[in-house]
Amino acid sequence: MTLIGLGEDGLGGLTDASRKALAEADVIFGGARHLALCDAGARGREWPLPFSVEPVLEHRGRAVVVLASGDPFWHGVGGTLAQVLDPSEWCCFPAPSCMTLAAARLGWRLEEVTTLGLHAAPFEVLLPHLADGVRLICTLRDGAAPAALADYLTAQGFGASRLTVMEALGGPREIARAADAATFDLSDIAAPVVVAIAVSGGAGISHAPGRPEALFAHDSQITKSPMRALTLAALAPRAGELLWDVGGGSGSVSVEWCLAAPQAQSIAIEPRESRCENITENARRFGLAGRMRCVQGTAPDALADLPLPAAVFLGGGASEDVLQAIWHRITPGTRLVANAVALETQALLIRWHGMHGGQLLRIDLAQAAPLGTMQGWHPSRPQLQWSVTR
Repeated sequence: MTLIGLGEDGLGGLTDASRKALAEADVIFGGARHLALCDAGARGREWPLPFSVEPVLEHRGRAVVVLASGDPFWHGVGGTLAQVLDPSEWCCFPAPSCMTLAAARLGWRLEEVTTLGLHAAPFEVLLPHLADGVRLICTLRDGAAPAALADYLTAQGFGASRLTVMEALGGPREIARAADAATFDLSDIAAPVVVAIAVSGGAGISHAPGRPEALFAHDSQITKSPMRALTLAALAPRAGELLWDVGGGSGSVSVEWCLAAPQAQSIAIEPRESRCENITENARRFGLAGRMRCVQGTAPDALADLPLPAAVFLGGGASEDVLQAIWHRITPGTRLVANAVALETQALLIRWHGMHGGQLLRIDLAQAAPLGTMQGWHPSRPQLQWSVTR
């Protein structure tokens, strides 16, 4: 099988190797636009809806070409096929990606640009990246999406951002137009479309854990900002790791975990339906719906069928039964962090620290608050944090 990256210039932009593979192919898979660009004719097969690579696999052993836009391994079919085929079964001839072409048109250093595939993701995934002076290049799903993107940026306080809308990059239909998000008035936009964003006008959200409670949907059952920062430091998130957030509350720790490391994931376990709704809403707000989910239920029963985590957070509902169930389920090397306010729960964590080691941290926090005509310290209840590696 040969994966071929195809640009909007069609056959004219292909290498000799790509042309040879096309000429010798028994079957050619691609989108309708791809098949038309290379004049696939009777050999052409359009991708099914919903999308599946199964039709390609049915032709295993034959001369098959799979067409993709630009680089097949940037939000393309290449990664999907490479997971199910032996390396000896395929080769790839990529073309410049739309990100490369867009950066070249604008004179932007690609290593300094954040690239996002918004053709298959909600605009909320932009939120952690929005800050004054940032440059983004994003693929969009259709010609109506740039106006919707402009509305989203304006609603987030970034209406001064400059959007450059580029259609059919690299081909004879290529066109680029620009407008500010707040006054976006471009029309008749045709796919395929890429939008470059020169972000302007807002501060964005912090990249450090401990983000303000006001950003989250909650019913006051939320790990407060300073404690959340200390908790994330103890949990030590790393790329691709899974967290169990036991007694999820608002899911704020799950959100912070997922934002802290690329492809980090979280499962929040929460018995109350209303709080599960808040967890789901917070996953949506921060563009984490694909990496963060809520399981309605009570530990330890709700943990039985979950995939094993790299870390576990217990935010206040620790009990002997829950700790025993978690400790015997998780594998060596798993990190466990438990916070406690109640004296009885603190005593439990102290006892477990005596059995299994780790670190105990007593946390006393106080904030300045009015005291008559002056200011005084308003203390929070002291918390105990136990962190340990299984």
